[in-house]
Amino acid sequence: MMFRSRFLAAALASLLTVLASGLGPAARAQTDPLPSWNDGAAKQAILAFVKQTTDQASPTFVPPAERIATFDQDGTLWVEHPLYTQIVYCLEQVPALVRQKPELAGVEPFKTVLSGDREAMGKLSDEDLLKLLSMTLTGVSVDQFRAGARQWLETARHPRWKRPYTDLTYLPMQELMKYLRASGYKTYIVTGGGQDFVRAYAEATYGIPVEQVVGTAAATKYGYDKDGKPFLTKEPRLLLNDNDAGKPEGIYLMIGRRPHAAFGNSTGDRQMLEYTTAGNGARLGMLVLHDDAVREYAYGPAQGLPDSRVGTFTQALYDEAKAKGWTVISMKSDWKRIFSFEP
Repeated sequence: MMFRSRFLAAALASLLTVLASGLGPAARAQTDPLPSWNDGAAKQAILAFVKQTTDQASPTFVPPAERIATFDQDGTLWVEHPLYTQIVYCLEQVPALVRQKPELAGVEPFKTVLSGDREAMGKLSDEDLLKLLSMTLTGVSVDQFRAGARQWLETARHPRWKRPYTDLTYLPMQELMKYLRASGYKTYIVTGGGQDFVRAYAEATYGIPVEQVVGTAAATKYGYDKDGKPFLTKEPRLLLNDNDAGKPEGIYLMIGRRPHAAFGNSTGDRQMLEYTTAGNGARLGMLVLHDDAVREYAYGPAQGLPDSRVGTFTQALYDEAKAKGWTVISMKSDWKRIFSFEP
């Protein structure tokens, strides 16, 4: 009996030691915060940046309140081809919109969308797309819009992978955001996409709360329902075009601090990276280059990749990145895995 008691006491002491350390055996063995990244310049740049800005002995230490990291979404955090997800959402709202307003059936671009001709839809002008966005994203209460967007995301499937769009987030970027948050950084989405649309799923998909989403924003109008309950209606009036120069403008307006790290993938992110890396101290600017046609898509036209209207990454942007010390992330070379569902 005495031997048994001593054995139990020793086992309990060992367990308490493990618990006190805060790590079990599996966790202790897994010390790499970025396991889906290949060892290389991109991964080392991230690790070095975090060490430089979180070590109090470092001359480039960043106080916790100033640790801000901003991420573009489409093409940076999840798949943006063959069309931006929000564009797909808007196209699929057109039939319901036309049922409410039959006079739109013979009017462009609604006529083209109703035809189902994907090739013709791919040729719609920016003006046509803006008209579609305006008509399908406004005129409802903010609560109705959020509920509708969430419902669509539950049933919509990407044409290539036949999976929900929210499954198509990049595992290496998910790891990066978690690593930054564990290091005291606040992670923000700064996107040219609709702010309300991204807010409908950002927290569940990325762990980023709605107040840390900055996007293209339309006006809202305050009113009352028949029972006197107040609500907000989405209005067809643009408040912020959060793309190109609108990104640093939106960051200042909504965040109020210059980021220390910024991540993008296209010409629409150029000014955000310029603004971020122009600050004092350690700064990190990174761009995702889609160069893996087998596991995802390949487009540029930087480095001789196919040109693309969606997520354009020009050679001029690539050259600027090299000149200014921004890191270009190669999907093909830098990422071991792209999606969590990959073996």
